[in-house]
This record gives sequence, structure tokens and C-alpha cells, in this order.
Amino acid sequence: MGSCGKRPGNGGVARNGMALAGIRVIELAGLAPGPLCGMILADFGAKVVRIDRTRMAVVDVLGRGKRSVALNLKKPEGAKVLKQLCNQSDVLIEPFRKGVMEKLGLGPEDLLSQNPKLIYARLTGFGQSGQYSQNAGHDINYIAVSGLLSKFGRKGEKPYAPLNVIADFAGGGVMCAMGIILALYERIRSGKGQVIDASMIEGAAYCGSWLWKSQHLGIWDHQRGENLLDTGAPFYETYKTSDGKYVAVGALEPHFYELLIEGLGLDSTKLPPQNSRSDWPELRRIFTEAFAAKSQEQWMKVFDGSDACVTPVLSFQEAFDHPHNRERGSFIIAADGHVSPRPAPVLSRTPAVVSLERDPQVGEHTQLVLIEYGFTKEQINKLESAGVIECNRSKSKL
Repeated sequence: MGSCGKRPGNGGVARNGMALAGIRVIELAGLAPGPLCGMILADFGAKVVRIDRTRMAVVDVLGRGKRSVALNLKKPEGAKVLKQLCNQSDVLIEPFRKGVMEKLGLGPEDLLSQNPKLIYARLTGFGQSGQYSQNAGHDINYIAVSGLLSKFGRKGEKPYAPLNVIADFAGGGVMCAMGIILALYERIRSGKGQVIDASMIEGAAYCGSWLWKSQHLGIWDHQRGENLLDTGAPFYETYKTSDGKYVAVGALEPHFYELLIEGLGLDSTKLPPQNSRSDWPELRRIFTEAFAAKSQEQWMKVFDGSDACVTPVLSFQEAFDHPHNRERGSFIIAADGHVSPRPAPVLSRTPAVVSLERDPQVGEHTQLVLIEYGFTKEQINKLESAGVIECNRSKSKL
């Protein structure tokens, strides 16, 4: 039988003192939203075990701080192993469509009957009910049904999906993590677990609550791309500089706008009023010509330290190198050299202490985790021989 390596802790006592220290999480491997949810919990101290499929390659780039158990849930013995893990855990994160877990005998009723304190988090695009609950989908589909996609796009153009951040990550992974933390907090009072129905449609829509609740303010009365905050306004826009880079302008308030005009070297008395919509195309033309006259670096020398709300549009590497981000330590470098954002928000007494080691390989910690959860070596050997579990044979640094 292969040897499953060990993942050492990072930060010693500091990790043990983090906000979620002592919380045990079982994360069923899935695509991006579930892994982000699990990584957030791991970053803040939870012990997260990712349940990977046997004979599968890793597709999770959000495995930081987690351990991997390779388990075949299609075998009855595999389902029994997961039940035993959940019996001794605080949280289960599952990303499958409605009914999948029930068919395996691993639905909420099955698991909560054995561990009434379990937080059972179901993270899906369409949720556990409704006519789409059995449908496949991706971020673009979820923000479409949430109403948000109709708001993204420029004048005269079709709606565009702004990467898969809004539903997958903000409305999915982050909102599910918040739901788990709320349920854990409530459990202190009741002593009971509960089921979390985390729909990415509803999570995305909830993140967009201000857009919904500001409809009566008059700032969304025009077509897409013609309003104050959707690139309709020339003072809330991006502009190309002489070196082919870009700057972002968000000078909404009159006093910030005046600083923008001053920095651009323009005479406000010769310009149309800021909020004259009919003159916005002309203002945009003027601003476009002005910003094109200097490089991004030259404009930052003008606007850095100013309240004109002008910032550089940075690539990932430029964001990592930017003095502000470097001063705050906003990004971290893992042992493999990969850069990623540090956990947010920053807690004053119990901040996240992240693992900088590489992400786990499939089945790397199968033996170690099962022993921790009470399985004997004889049971583990039998499970491996039957193809119920797999143990990665490479030596781990973790």
C-alpha cells in the first residue's frame, strides 16, 4: 500500500488561534465555487478535508490549506466512509445537483440523523427547488437569471459577462462561506446543525441588492450603458493612455470631478456641465483626447495623492508590484512561486495564517485523515484493496 504524506501546519500556535480553529470541514470536490468556500474556511483556521474522486486528476487550484482523501462514493463502502467522516465533522460542503447525494444515501436526512450538529451546505447554481434545480449551468447562466447580466454592457452592445466572479465566487463561494459561519454561530445557541441552500442566482442577486433597491432613485432610467455607473457617464469610465495602458476614472462627486478637470489641465468654465447627459458624448471625447496625451505613469504622477479618483488599470503582475499593495502585503507567494491574494478581511487579533505549501495531490492524505477519524490500518488496507480509497504514493511536503 502507498504511503499518504503529511501536511504540516503553518504558523504553529498562530494557526491554532485563528477564528475557525477546531472546526472540521468535509468538502466534496467540485468546480470553482465550492473550492473557494472551502479555502476561505481553511484560510481562517478550519481543518478542511477535500474528498476527491478516485482515479481523477486534480482540477482544483483553490486547494490551499486543505488535505485530500480519494474516495469512491459510488461504492456503498465509500458512502459509509463519508458518513463516518461526517459523523465527526462540523461542516459538509457539497456541490452536486439536487438529488445526487440522496441517491447515494448521503442526503441531509441521512447525515443529520447521525450527526444532528452537522452544517450541511448545498452549493448549486439554481438551488434545491424551482424548475431549473435539475439543470446544468455556469456563472453566465446564473447572473442572467438573477437579473444582473442585463445591466452589464455598453451602449448599443449586447450584455457581457464580467468573467465568472459574480455568481461563482461572490454569490456562490463567499455567500456559502458566510452561511456556514452563520450556522456555526447559531449552533452555539441551539446545539443543532442545519441545511444551507446556497443558490448562486440568489447569492449573486443578493450581492446586487443595491442595484435592485436603487431603481427608484433615477440613476437607472436609461438604457444599458447610458447610466451613471455603467459607463454611460464620462467621469465613470476607463481611458487609454499614450503607452497603450489604461486608467480608471470614478470622479462622481462634484468636488472630485473638479480635481479631475484640474489634473487634466482643462478649464471647467469652457466645458459642459458635469451632469448634462446630452453633453456626455462630447465630454467623453475631450477626456479621451486628454488622457491619450500622456502615459499611464505620467498621469499617476499627476493624480497619485489626489482625490480625483483616478487610478491605474493594473495587470496581475502590476497589482502585485504596486507600492500600495506591497505596503499592505495584499498578495502572497506560495512555495511553488505562484502569487495569489491574501485572505480578506484582515482580523486584528486572529488574522488568517495561510499555508504557503503547494496544493494537495489527490489522495495524498487518505491514510493520515482516516486514522485521525478512527479507522484502523487494517480497515484502510481493506478499503484500498477494494478500490474504495486511493492513497497517493508520492512523498508530500505538506
